[in-house]
Amino acid sequence: MVELLLYYDWLIKLLAISFLALVLLLKIAVLLWWRPRRIEHHFAKQGIRGPPYRFFIGNVKELVEMMLKASSQPMPFSHNILPRVLSFYHHWKKIYGATFLVWFGPTVRLTVSDPDLIREIFTSKSEFYEKIEAHPLVKQLEGDGLLSLKGEKWAHHRKIIAPTFHMENLKLLVPVVAKSVTDMLEQWSTVSNSDEVEIEVSEWFQTLTEEVITRTAFGSSYEDGKAIFRLQAQQMALAAVAFQRVLIPGYRFFPTKRNVNSWKLDKEIRRSLMKLVEKRREGSSIINETQYRHGPKDLLGLMIQASNSSKDVTVHDIVEECKSFFFAGKQTTSNLLTWTTVLLAMHPHWQVQAREEVLRVCGSRDIPTKDDVVKLKTLTMIVNESLRLYPPTIATIRRSKADVELGGYKIPRGTELLIPILALHHDQSIWGQDANEFNPRRFSNGVARAAKHHVAFIPFGLGVRTCIGQNLAILQAKLTLAIILQRFSFRLAASYQHAPTVLMLLYPQHGAPIIFQRLPNP
Repeated sequence: MVELLLYYDWLIKLLAISFLALVLLLKIAVLLWWRPRRIEHHFAKQGIRGPPYRFFIGNVKELVEMMLKASSQPMPFSHNILPRVLSFYHHWKKIYGATFLVWFGPTVRLTVSDPDLIREIFTSKSEFYEKIEAHPLVKQLEGDGLLSLKGEKWAHHRKIIAPTFHMENLKLLVPVVAKSVTDMLEQWSTVSNSDEVEIEVSEWFQTLTEEVITRTAFGSSYEDGKAIFRLQAQQMALAAVAFQRVLIPGYRFFPTKRNVNSWKLDKEIRRSLMKLVEKRREGSSIINETQYRHGPKDLLGLMIQASNSSKDVTVHDIVEECKSFFFAGKQTTSNLLTWTTVLLAMHPHWQVQAREEVLRVCGSRDIPTKDDVVKLKTLTMIVNESLRLYPPTIATIRRSKADVELGGYKIPRGTELLIPILALHHDQSIWGQDANEFNPRRFSNGVARAAKHHVAFIPFGLGVRTCIGQNLAILQAKLTLAIILQRFSFRLAASYQHAPTVLMLLYPQHGAPIIFQRLPNP
C-alpha cells in the first residue's frame, strides 16, 4: 500500500513537471515563433515587409556581418556615411523600401524615416509612444535621470533642471568656458616648439567638455564634482570596451576583472555623490544667497533646492541626474566639436569664411563675449551642417503604448519604431542632390527653411523630449571653435583615416589627428 502511494506521488510529480515543461515550451514557441510570424503577417497585409525572421536570432547574424564588413576599413573622404554607419538600413531599404521590419532577436522594429510619420510619433501623437529601456551597459552609465525617466516624474525633474539650460543662464558660463578653451590651447603650444602641432582632437575635446559640464552640473562644488566625474569617465571607458566586444547574454553579471572594476567604480561614484549632496546641503543657505542671485544656476543646486521643498525629490534622484548629465553631455558635445573641426579641416574655404567672421566680430585675440557668440551666423551654419551630416545620435527608438494608427498603418501595442536620424539627415528627396555634401549655406535662412520639410533636421530629437542640453552643446561648440579660429589654421594630418563608427554615439574610429598652425599676431 505504501509503495502504491509513493508510486502515485511520484507519478503526480512527474505529470506536474511534464505539464510545467509543456507550458514553458508553449510559451517559448509563442514568443520565438508564433508571435513573430503573426507580426510578419499583420504588416505584410499592409504592404510592409523586411528580411525574414529566423528562429530566436532574428536578423542579428546579417546585421553583425554587415556592420563588421562596413567598419573593416576606412572610407574615402566623403560625407556619404550612411552605407558605413547604418549599413543594414542602407542595404534593406533598397530591397524593401524606406519603411520595413527588422528583427533584433525575437523583437521586431519598424523603421520609419518619413518626416510626416516622425512628426506624428514625436509631436501630434506622442502620448501613444514611449522611450524604450537602454542597453544594460548604457543604463549603468546614464543612471535613472531625465534620459530614462517617464511620465510625471520625468516632467517634474525636467521642470526643476530646465533653468540650468536657459540661454540667459548659460551665457553666464561664457567666461568660464572661454578660460577652459584658452588653457587647452596653451597646453597645445607646449606640445611642440614649432608653429605647427599635431593634435588628436577627439581626446582633447572630451577633456574640455568634462571641464565645462562639471562646472555646469556642480557650480561652486566644482572641485569635488570633478573628482567624481573622473571616476565616471573611467567607468565609461570600461563600458565602451565591453559594449564593443561582448555579445554574450548576461556577460555583465560575470565577475570578470573589468566587471568587478566597473561595479567598484559605480559604488564609489554613488557614495561620493551622496557625500557631495550632503556637504552642499549644509552650506545651501550661503550658496543660495550668493551663487543663485549673482552667478549661473547649476544642476546640483537646483536639485537640492527642489529636494528641500519637496519629498518627491530624493538624494537618490539627485545622484542619478548628475550621472545622466555627465554621460549625455560629455560625448554629445565632444563629438560635435570633433566632427566640426574635421569638416573645417576638410573644407578650408569654409574655415577661411568662419575665421573672417570671428575676426570681424570678436577681434584677433579678444575673448568672445556672450553677445559676440550670438552674432556668429556663419559659424552657426557650419555647426548645424556638422550636426546634419554627423549627428551624435544616429537613430532613436520609440515603443507604442497602445494599438495606434500611424499614417494609415495599424501599429500593434508594444511595437518598437526605429527612427534612423542619419538617414533622414542624408535624404536627397528632402535636402536636395547635394545632401551628402558639406554645404553650410543651406542653413543661411535658418533651420526651418534649410530643407523641404521642417522635421528633416532632428539632431537633438523632437517634441517634448528634445535634448535639454542642446543650448549648452551648441554654445560650447561655437565658443571653442571661435577661439581656435582666432589663433590657428588647421588641416587634416596625413595619418587621418575617415572612419565614422557607432559606439553608443557616432565617433571617429581611428581618432581625429589634426595639424594646427599658429597664426601670426596682427
